[in-house]
Amino acid sequence: MELKFSEHAYVPFVSVENMIRLVKSIGPEKFMSELGDAIEADFKRWELFDKTPRVASHSDVGVIELMPTSDGEMYGFKYVNGHPKNTAEGLQTVTAFGLLADVYTGYPKLLTAMTLLTALRTAAMSALVGRYLAPKGSRTMAMIGNGAQSEFQCLAFKAICGIENVRLYDIDPEATEKCARNLEEAGLSVARCKTAEESMENAEIITTCTADKQHATILTDNMIGDGVHINAIGGDCPGKTEVAEAVLRRSDIFVEYPPQTRIEGDIQQLPEDYPVTELWQVMLGQSKGRTHDRQITLFDSVGFAVEDFSALKYVLEKIQGTDFYDNLDMLADPSDPRNLYGMLS
Repeated sequence: MELKFSEHAYVPFVSVENMIRLVKSIGPEKFMSELGDAIEADFKRWELFDKTPRVASHSDVGVIELMPTSDGEMYGFKYVNGHPKNTAEGLQTVTAFGLLADVYTGYPKLLTAMTLLTALRTAAMSALVGRYLAPKGSRTMAMIGNGAQSEFQCLAFKAICGIENVRLYDIDPEATEKCARNLEEAGLSVARCKTAEESMENAEIITTCTADKQHATILTDNMIGDGVHINAIGGDCPGKTEVAEAVLRRSDIFVEYPPQTRIEGDIQQLPEDYPVTELWQVMLGQSKGRTHDRQITLFDSVGFAVEDFSALKYVLEKIQGTDFYDNLDMLADPSDPRNLYGMLS
């Protein structure tokens, strides 16, 4: 007899094209602001989540990672790579896709492209943390590293923290020009700087986002004055750092998930028992964030699976009632679940 597919065989799939349509329909700044709220809500449920450092496969030229988590009702994972050498070959440094599934049935609920979504999520998380840790009334941010993530960071800090001025610096002047052009209509005052030191003049927030897979020192001790917030997002795998150890030791350090950050973040330079504060505790009021004007706060950002889980849930919610997805036939789900072989007849 003929076996028919059930409606459960189809999974909503958000392609790159549809992700672009979705983001444009909402607006990038609103998208990141709402996504920041979604991440915050999930961080306040932190103890419900399965947590593990991401599963990483390292090579001499990059890394490929899986980032899984579950809150007991939904399960999500992201596949993501990081290959700094790709830019010189005309390829993206980071690409990603993700899946969200129902824990009760194990059936996927969403499959989506996540390269663009990862950039939006990373920026939303940075600015969300900035809302807790940056000096109150911050209006100027230094953006050191003007690659693929830079515009997202600037717009997220504008939308979530009220930043009005961004000071751009990159070792490649063309990258700075690209970033400045893309921000022309963003309502930000944009300054092109010739050195990292120049970019930090009058900046309350300093964001570092460089890509080289090496121990680098983007921020040296003599560059950092009291009272700033450092958003360090470039050091995100073993052997890759941006901030001098002396700066780390002068700062109050905040992290997503210590077992992962100690492997991948800037704090890999410090002893394993060096004290850090977990952000979920700050968001719940269990730990203190910024406490005085001269305090240096540092977010050692590496990205964690809960943030991607939040992004996947947010996208699933936002595509409801739209045509921003396709029905993907990816599950073998015959009408008689005992007769899988019959599908070959």
